[in-house]
Amino acid sequence: MTSTPVRLWLSRILICIVFFFNVQCAVAFLLDAPAYAPSFELAGAAGEGMVRGLGLLFLMWNVPYAVALWHPARYKLSLLEAVVMQAIGFFGETILQLGYSAGHPVLSASIERFMIFDGLGLVCLLLAAWLVSRRASPGA
Repeated sequence: MTSTPVRLWLSRILICIVFFFNVQCAVAFLLDAPAYAPSFELAGAAGEGMVRGLGLLFLMWNVPYAVALWHPARYKLSLLEAVVMQAIGFFGETILQLGYSAGHPVLSASIERFMIFDGLGLVCLLLAAWLVSRRASPGA
């Protein structure tokens, strides 16, 4: 297995990828809510407010990701929190998707994009957690 510093940096890179895309999505929702509201079958001021609210929630939810990014081995609890949060997102979206009727193709497509987004993020975070949980091999 690779040395501890290499595993630490690989873990940081994986966490950074997820953190970057999460924050990018949050900022996009905050700055251009009218462009995203229709994909949730929302419109007007209420729809824009809802999308901006999602953007704020995305920012809030990323605090443990930022802490884990700082030092994944030292702040393993934050990394585990991020893993659990990402899993809740992925499996929750999957349950939501299964509950929608066929009459909402735009909403269904939005949920599918979030499922892919959160599923890939979950894989990255699980790999990051695995990397920092491995003990250094003798002589490393």
